[in-house]
Amino acid sequence: MHQYTEKQIRSIITGLILSIFLGALDQTIVSIALPNISHEFADVKWLSWVISGYLLTSTLATPLYGKLSDLYGRRHLLTWSISIFLVTSVGCALSQSMLMLVVFRLIQGLGGGGLISIAQATVADVIAPRERGRYQGYISGMYAIASVIGPLFGGVLTHSLSWRYIFWINIPIGLVALVISRRALKILPIPHIKKDLDWPGIILLTVSLLCLLTAFTLLGQHGHITQTMLVLLGSSVIGFVLFVFAEQRAVEPVIPLTLLDVREFSVGIRVLFVAFMQILTLTIMVPLELRMVNAMTASDTAWRLLPLSLSVPCGAFVCGQIMTRSGHYKMIQLVSQVVAFMGMVAVAWIPSHYTFPLCVALFVSGVGIGGQFPTTLVAIQNAVPKHTIGIATATTALFRSMGATIGVAVLSSVLLALLQYYLPVGQKMGIDVIKQLMVLPLDSGSAREVFEIASKEAFRWVYMLLALPTIMSIYLVINTKEQVLKTH
Repeated sequence: MHQYTEKQIRSIITGLILSIFLGALDQTIVSIALPNISHEFADVKWLSWVISGYLLTSTLATPLYGKLSDLYGRRHLLTWSISIFLVTSVGCALSQSMLMLVVFRLIQGLGGGGLISIAQATVADVIAPRERGRYQGYISGMYAIASVIGPLFGGVLTHSLSWRYIFWINIPIGLVALVISRRALKILPIPHIKKDLDWPGIILLTVSLLCLLTAFTLLGQHGHITQTMLVLLGSSVIGFVLFVFAEQRAVEPVIPLTLLDVREFSVGIRVLFVAFMQILTLTIMVPLELRMVNAMTASDTAWRLLPLSLSVPCGAFVCGQIMTRSGHYKMIQLVSQVVAFMGMVAVAWIPSHYTFPLCVALFVSGVGIGGQFPTTLVAIQNAVPKHTIGIATATTALFRSMGATIGVAVLSSVLLALLQYYLPVGQKMGIDVIKQLMVLPLDSGSAREVFEIASKEAFRWVYMLLALPTIMSIYLVINTKEQVLKTH
């Protein structure tokens, strides 16, 4: 097995971190410009798809990048991923209608899906599991930087120049990432594996995921189940059943079902599903509560969310360092999960106008959630066969994205239902009215006071429901035997 020097590892990690920064920045910088985009195009019907469309296609592309990179090498696939991302960034910046922008965002997601999953798989190629936690901490730190500066940078560009510059800024960053990553990854061996792709499996997986994620995306937007959603969910179930049959017969399956026999893998994907559901839901729900209940401005809510944004990489970095020094991950996972559970319960019961206690609770939640990222990913990569590391890593990224998409959609619907439930009979409001009030809260008066009280109760239950799946994660980890981390 090839051993890489410290200089080579630093060069590779630098290229990978830039790629991850490019993908992570695009997930946060766009949201701040949505009001300006809707105003210029005078179209709000497709506005939510500027974000959800990108997440949808990037999720669909993730397992394909993992499989293809196992067969044809990480360097080539990362180059394609960055190139698609850059070309579509130009298309987004030049869009002349909302529909045109959404189409380019959908295609851009096909490129963005490979930026993060290929980078994390490459880390597994060059760094031993025992040392991997430290570098996963660096990657989580880049996520944090992107999440913090993304909205601030996007706000400055949108306010000073135009919303189109949030896409133009991708070009210089992406070109630097492309040059550095291609140069750094040149030393990686190319597998030269010539096998037929599992096209039936690829098509069935893509269609099934497309139906599933579209159904939950629509659920989060409408707040209730429709006939269209039921048809999509039914189609996804049938598609997944056919996918399992196809994979059992495939010579080179797109997702080897034998991975599910690896306990660390089957447990890890569920743990990461829950963790990403929690972090993204907190990121969305906390600013929404502060706006609805406390009538705060966007900048005020952004500062109060800062402890959560910073604590996630802190937890990942510290737990990665501890794992590297000790060679163990199971106890770190369990402590992180308990800390996350306690933090989210505290967020549920602390009144939102108590700024300092709320920030402390958010910081504790973020540390607990962040601590699960490097420990769970390294446990998975340590347990699966080496030739499946790419697809195993990509599948964990797929489940992380699914957790974020499905969790936010379901809990958004629960929030809307609880708001209707807690409003007095004489003050009941339709879903459309409540959604409008989330963006433009009521002026001062008795109606606003009633809406605030209902909102407090609704958000409390949402946070409690968000914390509950952590109990399942704790149970799964307790019943999983820890493996020794490899040192090569």
